[in-house]
Amino acid sequence: NPAHVCRSKELDDNLPTKHDAKDALVIARLAKDGRFLVPRLLHEIEADLRVGSTLKEKLRKEQTAVKNALVRWTDRYFPEFWTVFRDLGKTALSVLEWTPLPADMAGRTAEELIEVYRQSEGLKCPQKAKIQALINAAKDSIGGTKGTAMARFEIAALVRRYRQLEAEIAALDAELKALVQTTMEYQWLKTVDGLGDATIIDLLAEIGSFAHYRDPRQLVKLAGLTLKENSSGQRKGQKHISKRGRKRLRSVLFRAMIPLIRRNEAFRELHEYYTTRSVNPLTGKQSIVALCRKLLNVLFAICTKKQAFDAERMKQDVLSQVQRAA
Repeated sequence: NPAHVCRSKELDDNLPTKHDAKDALVIARLAKDGRFLVPRLLHEIEADLRVGSTLKEKLRKEQTAVKNALVRWTDRYFPEFWTVFRDLGKTALSVLEWTPLPADMAGRTAEELIEVYRQSEGLKCPQKAKIQALINAAKDSIGGTKGTAMARFEIAALVRRYRQLEAEIAALDAELKALVQTTMEYQWLKTVDGLGDATIIDLLAEIGSFAHYRDPRQLVKLAGLTLKENSSGQRKGQKHISKRGRKRLRSVLFRAMIPLIRRNEAFRELHEYYTTRSVNPLTGKQSIVALCRKLLNVLFAICTKKQAFDAERMKQDVLSQVQRAA
C-alpha cells in the first residue's frame, strides 16, 4: 500500500527524503515482516457490475455538468424560462431545441408552437398552459441579445448531449438490472423493503459476492466504518469512523439508509431508538452511520445463510437492546 510506504519511510533515518532506492528498501522490509495487504480482484459478473456502476456514475456527473451549462445559458439569454419550467423534461428540452430565444416566440400563438414542438422525438402532447405562460414571459424578457448566432449553436449542442446522456444512462441501467438479477445474492437482497435495484447494483459492484467474506466486520472495515479512538492517559477521546476503506461504498450505504428509514419499519424503529434513548442518544447523522453498520451485518447474514429478511426478528433485537439499557 503506497500509504504504508509513505508512513514507514522515516522510521530508519528520520528523514522525509524519497527516492527509488529508499522506496525499494522500505517495501522489501515491509514485505519481509508481512506488513502488506493483498487486494481481491473482481471477476466475471462482479467485475462487470463494478465497471458498469462506475461508468454510470461518470455519465451522471457529466449529465449534471451539461444540465448546469443549460441553466447558465438560460440565465444569460432567457432567464424567465425557469419561472415556467421546474426541470428539464421533454417539453422544456423541446422549447430549448426549437425556440431557445424569447425572440423566437414573438408573434406566435401557443397552437403554432405546439405543432413545432411535436416534431421532437417522444413529445406527443406539449402542455398548452405552460407554452402560453412562456409566451407571456418572453414578451418582457430581460435576456441578452448579443452573440445570439453562436448562442443558438451552443444550446443545440447542449440539448443534443443531454438527450444522448439520458439515452446512454437508460440503456446502461437496463443492462445492469439484467446482469444483477443473475447473481445469487439478488433474490435475498430484494427481500429487504427499501432496497431498490439501483442500490443493490451499487452495493454488489463495491462489495462483490458476500461469499468471499468470513465475517461482517470485514465489510464494515471495507466501507471505512470501523470506529477509531484517540485517547491518552486520563484523556478519553471521542470515537469516529476511520474512513479507511471504499469511499463510494460508504456513500452508497448512506444514500440507501434514507429510504430504508422511511419505508422499512424495523430500521425506522431502530433509528428512533438510537436518537431518543436516555443513555448516550445519537444525533441523526450518527444514527445513520450506526445503521449503515447494522445494514452490512443484516445483508451478510441473509446472503450467506440464504434467508429472507425478517423484520420481526430485527424488531426483537431492538426490543432486547431497550431492555438491556433499562
